[in-house]
Amino acid sequence: MRTLIAIPVHNEQKYANHVLDQVTKYKTDVLVVDDGSTDDTPRILAARNDVRVLTHRPNQGYGKSLIDAFAYADAHGYEWVITMDCDEQHEPSRIPDFLREIATDRWDLVSGSRYLAKDATDDAAPADRRSINAKLTLKLNDLFDLNLTDAFCGYKAHRVSATMKLGLTEPGYAFPMQLWPRVAHDRLRLTEIPVRRIYNDPSRHFGGQLDDPDNRLAHYMQVLEREIATIAAEAAPELVVTSASDSCEPSSCCCSK
Repeated sequence: MRTLIAIPVHNEQKYANHVLDQVTKYKTDVLVVDDGSTDDTPRILAARNDVRVLTHRPNQGYGKSLIDAFAYADAHGYEWVITMDCDEQHEPSRIPDFLREIATDRWDLVSGSRYLAKDATDDAAPADRRSINAKLTLKLNDLFDLNLTDAFCGYKAHRVSATMKLGLTEPGYAFPMQLWPRVAHDRLRLTEIPVRRIYNDPSRHFGGQLDDPDNRLAHYMQVLEREIATIAAEAAPELVVTSASDSCEPSSCCCSK
């Protein structure tokens, strides 16, 4: 199946060349979405002839980078998109694992999970990211019976035809809070595969108010509530959900084991 590797980047001059050198060993169809980089990243990308580059000016957000990558893949006849980050959190050596799952033709979405299996080489996640991931993974499972262990891993393989039907519009880091409800609503076939948990730079930030964990969690919950309201407005009789604002304990979440 025709598969595109899509990599959103924003100010990744430190990692871009090394990551892309590794990725292109496994797959030659690579799209980099430069989301308004202001460092040396644009020059680095322009000097390469082995990747295609889609440029946002100014920065438009992580979710918008993914959405544009899906649209590119659809317009150019790709059947799958594997999304991954460019900060060395996602190992290119795991690309064959996703390709094997794609080849089974059993799934519409193959999602990496940093909590599905223990690895002795895993890094400890920053406490605020771990807590928010745990709370929202549990909430999504309660609402939609997804059986997720990691709601926020960006290392994924998406079937293009299924993804384009979701009508995704969320431009920022809350993108997963729109993706998962729509995956559930459209009954996409989903599986998780283990990937390593890597934090080379735990101090990396989200920017603006999202650097505050309470604000970040509140924003994610707001987007999730919006998606629940959207689904309810469509009056889908087969989908019954409760309020996303119900309390949940991260200690009971499957991804906190």
